Amino acid sequence: GRGLVALKTLLRRPFDAAQLIAQAGSLEKIARRHGLIALDRSVIDDSDMAAAVAAAVDGATPSEIEAVIRDRVATRVERHRAVIELWSGVAEAAPAMGLIGTILGLVRMFAAMDNPDRIGAAMAVALLATLYGALLANLVAMPIVARLKRLARVEATERLRLAAPLARLATLERARKREIAA
Repeated sequence: GRGLVALKTLLRRPFDAAQLIAQAGSLEKIARRHGLIALDRSVIDDSDMAAAVAAAVDGATPSEIEAVIRDRVATRVERHRAVIELWSGVAEAAPAMGLIGTILGLVRMFAAMDNPDRIGAAMAVALLATLYGALLANLVAMPIVARLKRLARVEATERLRLAAPLARLATLERARKREIAA
């Protein structure tokens, strides 16, 4: 199911963390002004960012927040890898399925040697099965694999860019507490 759902992502532009980094900057301003607890009411659509902000509000250290981001990116990469492996399997299996169709067509052809009218149809099945297997592998599955790999790599890199701005949130609360104590 995930393999088919992943096809929707093929038409999307690669993930860009710039908007989320800008949102982290806005959250930082709120935290400076009203304290980190004020972020608890913020609406954050991105689940990774929401988890990091929740950890910061709960008192996590900067290194713990960076670990949250890294762990969530690693989990996302594993999900992407599973889908990529599925489509790689399709690309590898398609020529073999075409070969099986070719063999079945040749068997039908040899069985029809006594009737020349049926030989052509059996030969067509044999040749088309090979063609369809090669086309499915090279024109459908392999380009899907290449695009999914590229999108997954870009997304992982971009999401890791969120670690530093979100980790800064934890340092704000510690600095704020020192100012209040002084």
